[in-house]
Amino acid sequence: MTTLDQLPLRDDLRGRTPYGAPQKVVPVALNVNENTHPIPDAVATDILAAISTVIPGVNRYPDREFSVLRDALAGYLGHGLTRDDIWAANGSNEVLQHVLQAFGGPGRTLLGFSPTYSMYPLLASGTGTAWIGAERDSDFELTPETAAAAVREHAPDIVFLCSPNNPTGTPLSLETIAAVYDATDGIVLVDEAYAEFAHDGEASALALLEGRPRLLVSRTMSKAFAYAGVRLGYLAADPAVTDALRLVRLPYHLSALTQAAATAAVAHAPELLAMVDDIRLQRDRIVTRLGELGFQPYRSSSNFVLFGGVDDPNAVFEALLACGILVRDVGIAHTLRVSAGTEAETTAFLDAIADHAPNRISA
Repeated sequence: MTTLDQLPLRDDLRGRTPYGAPQKVVPVALNVNENTHPIPDAVATDILAAISTVIPGVNRYPDREFSVLRDALAGYLGHGLTRDDIWAANGSNEVLQHVLQAFGGPGRTLLGFSPTYSMYPLLASGTGTAWIGAERDSDFELTPETAAAAVREHAPDIVFLCSPNNPTGTPLSLETIAAVYDATDGIVLVDEAYAEFAHDGEASALALLEGRPRLLVSRTMSKAFAYAGVRLGYLAADPAVTDALRLVRLPYHLSALTQAAATAAVAHAPELLAMVDDIRLQRDRIVTRLGELGFQPYRSSSNFVLFGGVDDPNAVFEALLACGILVRDVGIAHTLRVSAGTEAETTAFLDAIADHAPNRISA
C-alpha cells in the first residue's frame, strides 16, 4: 500500500497532521463546542419546507451571489449593514480560507495570539502564508498594549483575533481590537464564532466596522444556531473586501440547498437563539462547580470552559470517556476543555468530574 511519504506532496505539508477532534459515539459528547440542543420541531418543519421549494430547480446552478441569504444575514447582524457588506461560505473555515487566499499567500504573514484556534496555522499553511504565533498575557488574556506591540514587532499582513478565543473562551475588548487595527496597515479579522454566548454588556466588533475598511468580522451558524451540520459561515466587512473574496471563491460555492436552509434558519433566529440563555446558564454552572471542586476554570464568554488544575489530563479524559462523556484535551498543560451541553449533559459531566477532583494540582 502506498504511504503519504511516497507521494509527491508539497514539502511544506510533509509531517503535518490534519485537523480533527476524536469522533466517538458516546451518550454525552461535549468535545467540539457544538450546540447540543436539537432544532425545535416547528422550526425544522419550516426549514424542510424552504428546502423543498428549491428542489425542483436543482438542475440549474444556484444564485452565485446568494443575495437573499446576504439580505437575511445583514438584517440579523444589524449595525446598518446591507448585503454589500456580507460574505458567506461553507462554514467559517472556508470564509477564513477565502480571506487568506485573497490577502495572504507566499511571502505574506498571518499573526494570531497563541493558544488560539488550531485551524489558523493549518489554513495559513494551505495557502502558503507564514504563521506567527504571538504570546498572550497571563490567564490567556490580551491587553491592547500587548496586542499592539506584537503587531508592530512582526508587521504581519493579516491578523486573526479570536473573540471569544478558542480554546480558552477569553473575550476580547473593543479597545484591544482597535489598538491592533491602528498598529497595522494590513487586514484584521475578528473571529466571532461564539459571539452569541457573550455575557451581557460585552460588545461585538461589529460596532467598530464603520470607518475601518480593513476590519472584518466573521461569524458562524454552527454554534448558537445549532446548525453545525449545515456548514454556513459568514463575515461582515467593507464592500471592497467582499469584492476581493469574489476573486478567489469557487464558482457557485454555496449550494441552493445550503442557501435555502440558512435563510430559513435566520428567519427563525429568535426561536433558535432562545436556547442560548440555557447554554450560558450551563456554562456558568460549570465554571462555578469546577471552582468548588478545586479546578481552575478560566474566564469564558463562549459555550465551553477551559479548566486547569488537571494533574493528568489524559487519565481524566479516559476516565470520563469510560463514563460515556467525551471532552477535549487541547494540548495545554494540565487542562481540559468541556462544552456546555443541555442541563442533563452538564449534570452528567459535573457528577463524573467530581470523582476526579483529587487529581487536581495542589496549590
